[in-house]
Amino acid sequence: MVEGPNEILWKYFDPDSIKKSQFEHLGPLYRELNQNVNVISRKDIDFLYLHHVLHSLALVKFDKFQPDHRILDLGTGGGFPGIPLAIWYPDCHFTLIDGTQKKIQVVNTLIRELDLRNVEAYAVRAEEYKGTFDFVMSRAVASTQKIWQWSKHLVRPKLKKVSYDPRILLLKGGDLTDELRTCPFNYTLHPIQRYFEEAYFSEKYILAF
Repeated sequence: MVEGPNEILWKYFDPDSIKKSQFEHLGPLYRELNQNVNVISRKDIDFLYLHHVLHSLALVKFDKFQPDHRILDLGTGGGFPGIPLAIWYPDCHFTLIDGTQKKIQVVNTLIRELDLRNVEAYAVRAEEYKGTFDFVMSRAVASTQKIWQWSKHLVRPKLKKVSYDPRILLLKGGDLTDELRTCPFNYTLHPIQRYFEEAYFSEKYILAF
């Protein structure tokens, strides 16, 4: 069985009743939808809340989103990190994109079933998408430099008077030494284990630039 949110989410978060109900519905919904379209591995579905939902909510702890922000989830796959964050931030607007139509069909079903009115999802590649966002986020989609190339036209200009004003937030894992050595831009790296103590997060980071 999929583990419930009580075992892991409420250890770190205290949502209102509406959010709590939506999070509780995620597990059964993903298990049902995953039988037809495999957006989460069969083994990983049993750890949905730890490996996917809580991981996505690390960006809540990073604390950058404000009401009315427009946020793009690039390469959302089965809806991560976009769906959990849309639940948490009902006053922000989220756009979720992925190049695979079947995955976006799953995401749109989740949006309808959870009654998420602050989310839209499209089957489109980032290079082809047009729009401007306060933030672009992505989870383990590609190398940092590729994501930068795909998304730089989608991010609104940084505020020149603010010395640290990240617009792209990536959830990354593993040893990033080689990947970041040749980055042509400034970035900061934030270990997720400073927010969540579970061993799963020992080599997982928020990369912000």
